[in-house]
Amino acid sequence: MQVWKFGGTSVGKPERMHSIRTLITADSGRKIVVLSALSGTTNALISMGESAKANNDAEVQEKIDALKAHYDAFIKELYSTEESLKKGQTIVDNEFNFIRSVLKSRPFTLKQDKELVAQGEIMSTQLFQGYLEEQGESSVLLPALDFMRIDTDGEPELETIEALLGDMLDHQTDKQLIITQGFICRNPRGEVDNLKRGGSDYTASLIGGAIRAEEIQIWTDIDGMHNNDPRIVKRTFPIRELTFEEAAELAYFGAKILHPSTITPAKMRGVPVRLKNTMEPQAFGTLIATTTTDREIKAIAAKDGLTAIYIHSTRMLNAYGFLRRVFEIFEKYKTPVDMITTSEVSVSVTIDNDTNLAEITAELSEIADLEEHDRDLSIICIVGDFKADKEGIALKVFEAMKHIPIRMISYGASEHNLSILVWTKDKAEALNVLNERLFYYEDAMKNIFTAQ
Repeated sequence: MQVWKFGGTSVGKPERMHSIRTLITADSGRKIVVLSALSGTTNALISMGESAKANNDAEVQEKIDALKAHYDAFIKELYSTEESLKKGQTIVDNEFNFIRSVLKSRPFTLKQDKELVAQGEIMSTQLFQGYLEEQGESSVLLPALDFMRIDTDGEPELETIEALLGDMLDHQTDKQLIITQGFICRNPRGEVDNLKRGGSDYTASLIGGAIRAEEIQIWTDIDGMHNNDPRIVKRTFPIRELTFEEAAELAYFGAKILHPSTITPAKMRGVPVRLKNTMEPQAFGTLIATTTTDREIKAIAAKDGLTAIYIHSTRMLNAYGFLRRVFEIFEKYKTPVDMITTSEVSVSVTIDNDTNLAEITAELSEIADLEEHDRDLSIICIVGDFKADKEGIALKVFEAMKHIPIRMISYGASEHNLSILVWTKDKAEALNVLNERLFYYEDAMKNIFTAQ
């Protein structure tokens, strides 16, 4: 069995849903199909919640009416029979009645907010399942709220998911297509919760890991993961193969096509992940697996919004325990650290969440001297196969970067990552020069020597 996930843009129009049906029924293999909310729906629901928090009832009603009008028009194009249209209208009417009831709650709390946002996925899957029934497809809707669980820390409970989902699938052996929602789940209190934005990818990976799927396919409107940011760099290309480790690095450092947590459950269970394009379904896409046969340097990604903290203390000399005290402070304020560099008397770190920066600074000042923090920084991450016996990789990078100021360097902690910290104003130039030097110049040189 395979797991196929389709994002909001892939289901955002009725004709897109029609195309998805064609894709998932092209062969007779069983599939679990994970759907996101229709494009724009989640943002619209979040906006309604903000208006409800502000007690702006008129604005809430205006936003409800606008979104419902969109769904009323959507189903008229989705279904071809009066009977199916009637069923679709009932789904839309019922869900919007629920949306109205949630938005009337006062005070409007985080609990109501999560219940509200979940309706996007609940509606899209119901409407799609209705369409499959109209077309006579062998399918069933399994609500994610019946099996997707997270713990008190917001982490998925993979073994619980495996048990609950396995039992549900045992009762649906005659169905070719299993439809479910991405993104949404229940917390230990039994309340509706979610896997954070982008979590539909995570849902697919969790399901794929739980059932030991043959393959997880994540369908978007992009032809796989690119070797660089196509919004900034003109000459990019889709990456054919990545290892799980390489994909994780790229996802964390800014490759938007893939949620940073997505591949963890798949990696744990050894399930390959393939990124596919709904507009070009015949294209190979990007395959993420345990091993690859592709090129040495795979891709470049960037992460913005970094703050650098510079910590100095002579107590670091020939001492143990100092770094533990430093990082206990970050742990206390639940602030992850991205990059770390050390010398004999100093340690420099970067963080992407400065919510508790003042408190962190105050406590660090009790044990060390601090320089003024640097803001508006970006990490540029070069990803590939950088094993210890590989020569010249760092040299290629620094030759390309010779005219761009570098604030920090991290290399050697991973066999798949060389990270450089630069000012955000220099990011675009850095991505372009690295792209030309690490991909096109290298390929040109290889072709020259091969020809000889």
